Amino acid sequence: MIFLGDYVDGWSESAQVIDFLIELSKTHHCIFVKGNHDLWCEDWLRTEEGEPVWLAHGGQETVNSYRNFTIEQKEKHLRFFEYMKPYHIDEENRLFLHAGFTSMHGVEQEKYTKNYFFDRTLWETALVTGDRIEKEADVYPDRLKHYKEIFIGHTPTIRYNKLEPMNAANVWNIDTGAAFTGPLTIININTKEFWQSDRVDSLYPNEIGRNSNPYRLIKKK
Repeated sequence: MIFLGDYVDGWSESAQVIDFLIELSKTHHCIFVKGNHDLWCEDWLRTEEGEPVWLAHGGQETVNSYRNFTIEQKEKHLRFFEYMKPYHIDEENRLFLHAGFTSMHGVEQEKYTKNYFFDRTLWETALVTGDRIEKEADVYPDRLKHYKEIFIGHTPTIRYNKLEPMNAANVWNIDTGAAFTGPLTIININTKEFWQSDRVDSLYPNEIGRNSNPYRLIKKK
């Protein structure tokens, strides 16, 4: 199982999610890619100082979830965050990362490594490419040509009023907005069959998640 990041923030059980993932990795082969919210949480676990932008976008709920955790438990979680990968390339040359990269020479040549966690231009490029041409890899922008397929998260599909994974060019976006008003999604990368949870906001009915401005997102019916 390959996870694309942002395991924490917004909802009240972030620390408990990390506990679950650590236990899961003991019995299943898991690859954990790091997201920008994980990067912020890792910094907080290391320094006990949270970035203001992080605290305002779900980080405070994560801090609260660690309230009853011991120093030893927090150190165990810190090691887990440090162990996460910035990206993963499988044996079929499929790339998995949280956000994106900007180098035309591929992800391994990226000079600004924070793009692995924060970039949205990869997805925006794929959207424009998918709108203009058929799926002919030889005319893709150079950034997209290096990999058979690219799987990302970071930019919720609910921004486009979709609750399902989106495909543009050879990029698959499977962030369906679980941090906001959408479900959590898992996809079979070979068949593209996918499964989804209930909307996460329905699982935490008395919380707002990262919905600082819910009117920008799909509203719960």
